[in-house]
Formats: sequence, structure tokens, C-alpha cells
Amino acid sequence: MQNQPLNNESKQQEEAALEPKKITLQVSRVQTSMRIDQYLTQQVENATRNKVQTAIVEGRVLVNEKTVKSNYRIKSCDLIQITLLRPPAPELAPEDIPIAVIYEDEDLMVINKKPGMVVHPAFGNWTGTLANAILHHIGKEAEELDKSELRPGIVHRLDKNTSGLIIIAKNPVALHRLARQFAERKVIKMYKAIVWGVPEPLSGTITTNIGRSKKDRKVMANFPFEGKDGKTAVTDYLVTENLHWFSVLSLTLHTGRTHQIRAHMQHLGHQIIGDETYGGAALRTLPISRSESFVKNLLELMPRQALHAETLSFHQPTSREPLSFTAPLPEDMESVLQKIRSAVTLASL
Repeated sequence: MQNQPLNNESKQQEEAALEPKKITLQVSRVQTSMRIDQYLTQQVENATRNKVQTAIVEGRVLVNEKTVKSNYRIKSCDLIQITLLRPPAPELAPEDIPIAVIYEDEDLMVINKKPGMVVHPAFGNWTGTLANAILHHIGKEAEELDKSELRPGIVHRLDKNTSGLIIIAKNPVALHRLARQFAERKVIKMYKAIVWGVPEPLSGTITTNIGRSKKDRKVMANFPFEGKDGKTAVTDYLVTENLHWFSVLSLTLHTGRTHQIRAHMQHLGHQIIGDETYGGAALRTLPISRSESFVKNLLELMPRQALHAETLSFHQPTSREPLSFTAPLPEDMESVLQKIRSAVTLASL
């Protein structure tokens, strides 16, 4: 996910993460007969015997569309449906987690987020997030912020494995005014990415309609028409360094769709190095000696998408003063670039 304001869709995604989990299983023809609570404990990840038995008592387990008791013995080809309740979100708590604050005033902070840090808590990541670190950093000021939605002061987001700049509001008024700047597309957001190949032409604008894939709801897809399937997404790109088999791109977002840059690079046929979701982590053959080991080592150095939120420009929410910040590339992206540049130099000798 790139820099994007938290909108109704994002809120719905968070709420969906807390909805009951429905699982359907079909018993194999050769499955040994056993009690259904024992069978489900074996088959469903993280399901304890107690949770399964509770679900059975509460009527959340159906066998061939009928409720059963815990001592029911499964039969060949039984169709089992189980609904597991998600645990409620724990209360958001301050955590002393180091964060790189590159600017701070009475209204906001600009943070250079490290790769691997989740921005706000969600199912599977209730602690160790940027939101937890924010509460600790701003202390008493956090009391003014709404913590009920687990995103205090967070105006926009970055994917867990995207590094770079993110703005945090320190009070409700600043949050509202900054969110309006994002909604009105007055915030300039520029990224750096290392991609496979060199786009032709060397600069251009990518415009597609991005929505959730019909095959996998966690992946975004490009659709030909705007509508229920996708919303218009616009990204400018510029090749800033041509590295023969790779290139460094500067990318400017004009919209803030989920995974916009990553999906657009896949659409362009120049996937971001290390982006497993969008085809950037697949092994490729290059016209150099020991190509396979070179590519493997490259992907080991970059086990995430090589995408960095480099520049943010906006207006201070109280004074309206223009502010602009730039964050240098993180170490992993610099290491990858050094390795690629060395290989290009050797190949040209």
C-alpha cells in the first residue's frame, strides 16, 4: 500500500478483519471416523478443542446443514461448516518503540517509517505498530486523539514493507485539516522504486482502474472500466537511473488507491524488485555470468518490495506554511543498488 488517506473503504477492511471467520470442509472419502471436535481441532489452524466445542454448543458448526453434538462421529464426504468468532481488539496501549521523527511541531510529526513496521493494529498485529509507538512518543497529547479505531492521529498509511515518510497528527483539528488536504489531493507524494527492466518511454503516466482482484481479495487488480470493480488510479513515473536490466523510478501519486504503485508497475510490466504479491520476487535470467546466483542474492538482500516514500509536501494545518520533507533511501535499497551498479560496470568492461 502506498501513502493513502484512511477512507471508508479502509475502515470497512479493518472492521471485516474482526468479522467471524467461516470455514467449509469436506471430509475425505478415506478419512478415519472420529469425533467432530477432534477432527476440527486437527483441521482448523489455531482452533483449540475448547473453541471448537463452544462453537458446536452455540450452533456454529453444521454438518450437512444440520447442527450436531461434540460426540458426533464424522462420515465419508460429510460437508462441515464452522463459524469461528474473532477475538475482540485489545485496547491500544503505548509502547516504547524507537521511531525516526524527522520533524515535529505542536500539530504534527513526520516520521521516516522503517520497513517491516505495521502502521496500525489489525487482526494478527495487535502490538508493535507505529500507532503504539505514537502513543508513547506524544504522551499526554494522545489523550485528545480518538483511540477507539486503533489509529490515533494517523492521516494516511504505508504498507508494512514500504519504507518512508508518513504524517501523524497530534490533535483532532490537525487530523481533520490534514485529512482534507489528502482528500483534495493537495499533498504531493513522491516515491522511489527499483524495478525490473527499463520502461519505454522513460517517462509517462499510468492510468487504470484499480480494485480488489476477484480471485484474491488481498490483491489489487487493474480493470478496463471505472465502476463497481475499480476506481481510477493515476501515477506519473520517471526513470532516474537506467541500469540496463533494472531501473530506478521516481513516482508521483495523483490518487491514493490501495497498492497503487505496486499494481501499476505490474500493469506496466516492470514489477518492483522483491514484491512477491505482484510478481517482483520471481527468479529471472539476466544476460550476465552467474545470473542465477546474482538474482538470488539480490532477492535475499531485498526480501520486500523496493519501494520508498521519499518526499512529502503539504501545508502546516494551523499556519498554512508550506512544508516539504525528503527521506534518504534505506540501507536495503542502497545495498541492492550498489550490487546492481557493480554488475552493470563489470558487464560493460
